Amino acid sequence: MSESFEIFNKWAVKNLSMDLEAYKEKQLQRRILNMMSNHPVEDLASYMKLMERNKEVRDELKKYLTINVTEFFRNPELFEALNQQVQKNLSPLFGPLKCWSAACSNGSEPYSLAMMFEEKNVSLKQKILATDIDQDILKRAKEGFYFNSELKNVSKHQLTTFFDNEENGYRVNDHIKNKVRFKAHDLLLDKFDSDFHLIICRNVTIYFKPDARDKLYQKFYDSLVPGGIFFTGATETINQPEKFGFKKIDSFIYQK
Repeated sequence: MSESFEIFNKWAVKNLSMDLEAYKEKQLQRRILNMMSNHPVEDLASYMKLMERNKEVRDELKKYLTINVTEFFRNPELFEALNQQVQKNLSPLFGPLKCWSAACSNGSEPYSLAMMFEEKNVSLKQKILATDIDQDILKRAKEGFYFNSELKNVSKHQLTTFFDNEENGYRVNDHIKNKVRFKAHDLLLDKFDSDFHLIICRNVTIYFKPDARDKLYQKFYDSLVPGGIFFTGATETINQPEKFGFKKIDSFIYQK
């Protein structure tokens, strides 16, 4: 079966535009087999043939492999720590900031950042870059509509100030939307932009093998200006951050 997965991984680069070699092997294989069980196929070879014929099945797998859970102001105490570091280390040193929310999923994270900046009078050098590999989730992010259940960490004041109330939920208002620019981007295969003052990539690298994770940390480091900040998820402590050039300045917050 391992040889079959090696063939599948090579097939995925060409047909899914995904580098599956970077993902944790057992977790990845379990997810692929789980999705394969939803279709009348006997093995990976027939599953690949089905996906070559059926775009919906192909997109279904890609979406399942790249999905990550997110929410507004996820881990509020960590967002508050980030806010303090922005006020202390970034705004006084750089003035208007260039920021990137990587693997942004449904947009709740870059919109959270935009709202926080608006509340604290942090100016932006340009719109917050928000990227994800999934085109469908980016479409939803651009629409900016969220159900009530997705807004548990958003205060009543923020709902009133930054959202428009609609049936069954709320939509991010145009003022906040205009602070974010969404773009398709594959962290493993695509080039990184540079000269960022702040990069957020949370709860994503946990899905990758150590070597792939280390390469991403180095690329994030290289994309920051000296003194810039990298903000990770609550499950993603960087072991030996100094080997990439980072200095840990708070829980899950690292400075170049």
